[in-house]
Amino acid sequence: MPVSLRVPPEKEELIRKAAAKAGMSKTAYILEAIDEKLGIVKNREQTIRDVAGWLSHEEAEELRQAISRFEEIQEGDWP
Repeated sequence: MPVSLRVPPEKEELIRKAAAKAGMSKTAYILEAIDEKLGIVKNREQTIRDVAGWLSHEEAEELRQAISRFEEIQEGDWP
């Protein structure tokens, strides 16, 4: 089903730049954002939290230390 979306020019420019940085088309970028919002795609933090439930206390602590650097990096900050 086709959907028409009116986006202000300044937001369209932000989407265009972000999509280009990610190596995606604007459409693919928008669809990925919708999937993430709907919970179809998990972000990195949620994936780590899901897996952490299977770890021993020691393994979980090692994981916390190993990923502490990710707290400084936002999703989409890297290619």
